[in-house]
Amino acid sequence: MSSELRCNSIKLANGNVATASGLGIGGVGKIGQIVTATTSTEVSNTSTSYADVGLSASITPTSTSSKVFVIVSSSLAGTTGSGSNNLLSLIQLVRGSTSIAEYLGTRIDGVTNMQSGGACSYTDLDSPSTTSATTYKVQQKLSTSGDGRTSFFSFNNRLSTITLMEVLA
Repeated sequence: MSSELRCNSIKLANGNVATASGLGIGGVGKIGQIVTATTSTEVSNTSTSYADVGLSASITPTSTSSKVFVIVSSSLAGTTGSGSNNLLSLIQLVRGSTSIAEYLGTRIDGVTNMQSGGACSYTDLDSPSTTSATTYKVQQKLSTSGDGRTSFFSFNNRLSTITLMEVLA
């Protein structure tokens, strides 16, 4: 069984014609703008401190109630040396100077002199609550350093991207 409702206009109690935005269904949930940035430069890290990987983008939300959907895609890798048999690299998404999400980068367990990697993708839905230009960037670090451990972002100079989408509220 199916039903169909057709009408030429919907009138509000005051007699005015209703609009989608006036009913709160017009622009809500739509994408207002998309910003993308890329890098193809491999960045290595042997430290337990987060360091920039050269991937960032800025967006200026049109409303303080807008959200920003962030997508990061990259080629990641890690290596262990003869003195280590494990590696855990972490990726961090930062808005301005504030960490908003942390993700697993590369993990190697129980193998010395090993290299492992692959393509990774990370997403986050952020609420920056501003109409000022807002920069998002990616950082990486190791959980334990030394003994030949190294993490790589944009491994072998493969393309990495960050995409910012304003979700209208």
